[in-house]
Amino acid sequence: MSHFDPTSISRFRFVRRAFDAASGRVELAYAFDNGAEMVETLVIPGAPFALDAARQSAVDAALRLLHLIAGVSYFKTAVPPEIVVEDGALDAEAAALLTSIYENGLGEFAYNNGLALRGKVRFPVDRNIDAVAAPALGLGQRALVAIGGGKDSLVSIETLRDAGVAQTVAWIGGSQLIAACAAKTGFPTLNIERKLAPRLFELNREGALNGHIPVTAINSAILVLAALLTGHDQVVFSNERSASYGSVIPGTGEVNHQWSKGWDFERAFGDFIGRHVAADLRYYSLLRPLSELAVAQRFARIDAYDGVFSSCNRNFHILGEKPSSRWCGHCPKCRFVFLALAPFMPKPRLLGIFGRNLLDEPSQIAGFDALLEFRDHKPFECVGEGVESRAAMNALTRRAEWREDALVRRFVEEVLPHLDAEALELAEQLTPRGDHRLPPALAARIAQA
Repeated sequence: MSHFDPTSISRFRFVRRAFDAASGRVELAYAFDNGAEMVETLVIPGAPFALDAARQSAVDAALRLLHLIAGVSYFKTAVPPEIVVEDGALDAEAAALLTSIYENGLGEFAYNNGLALRGKVRFPVDRNIDAVAAPALGLGQRALVAIGGGKDSLVSIETLRDAGVAQTVAWIGGSQLIAACAAKTGFPTLNIERKLAPRLFELNREGALNGHIPVTAINSAILVLAALLTGHDQVVFSNERSASYGSVIPGTGEVNHQWSKGWDFERAFGDFIGRHVAADLRYYSLLRPLSELAVAQRFARIDAYDGVFSSCNRNFHILGEKPSSRWCGHCPKCRFVFLALAPFMPKPRLLGIFGRNLLDEPSQIAGFDALLEFRDHKPFECVGEGVESRAAMNALTRRAEWREDALVRRFVEEVLPHLDAEALELAEQLTPRGDHRLPPALAARIAQA
């Protein structure tokens, strides 16, 4: 096997991009130095697409943005010092957005690889370019909703259903788990095919730098392009308030595994889309004012998806393998979702979903301690804040059906004496608050529910 030396690479090139309206096929090409192209492809269903001049211009802008954001998957394999955009430099606003996505979205990657990225991601800027304000396109009044197969997106879908918002549920890749959830909603679906450049997998085997990337930023750009092509005026994600807070690492500071699910990304990306892609295309997270626990409370009121949903990240692969079980029971997501739902669901229902009681397994102590941020930092996973886990566990100490379980007893005996009792009340975590981009009618519905 040949060896790839990241330090031998001096330039990362955005080579070309293409969209075929007749087939819905997208090509995104990248290269290192003078090397061969690495070509990623997508296919957006619904072709052929008839585009007038204004819609074509918006599609071109969205395609360029997608090309630049999706490049993070390839850039990170070597992190070369120079970035080249072969069809021209960026205006200052676009360069600032891209720099933020790469620096912050690769924060966990940089930490785990011992890299310092800040100040070293330099997109070429031409400060003489004035960004053009985007016009309204007359898009249809319906939402393109990202579905991930877990509780969060299902709460969004049901909230929009109750509000009478027309919607299409969309996902990227071949996951059979997500497909089953999407079918269960009864809404129209849009399944987008995405194939990473084969060379990326070879590079990873040959010694490339590897680690977490801002997947939600890439998926957001893909769905913006899809919304323009299919006539949706809203792209809706289901990222809650807790996503804006990372893991606090002693000696390092905050590192947010899910930065592109947080408010800073949503605000910057959504504003950019409205100003420079399509004035009437709204990008927002429906659950932004809510904590993870508030989302869990709302999901517990819905039982239609008990047999199909899964938030276990070990079950989701880009190639779409079908796991033997929807919950592994050993990862931070499984632990957190179990704990978050426990205060709001009858115990037999929750055990029926998971097939086991994670809170009565002493082998899970270290994993739950990390969720509680007790003698460990929050896991690098899409889980709630430590204060939420502590509030949920504290609530279980008052429930007869839970308080004799091994980890709940241990919480009372070993953890609770070290915590501030005033910060443990469940009700404190259930109140909607904070900044958001929701349409006013939906914001009111979230607040009232």
